[in-house]
Amino acid sequence: MALDQLKSFLHKMQEDKNLKDEVLSSSTADDVAKIAQRLGYDVSGDELLRFSGEKVGKVTVKKNDLPGEYN
Repeated sequence: MALDQLKSFLHKMQEDKNLKDEVLSSSTADDVAKIAQRLGYDVSGDELLRFSGEKVGKVTVKKNDLPGEYN
């Protein structure tokens, strides 16, 4: 992934309320990456996690530390 791909996706998310809502309702970084890939951005879940804490425009990428589910 080029950093510009991730930044471009985050800027698009700021401009598109529906996209923002879809991203915010995603459970994992991989889910967000799939949304970005569907729109033509070369972004992976691992790259999003490594970008955690960084800010692009009005968006701060933040890793949520939620406990896993156990069956």
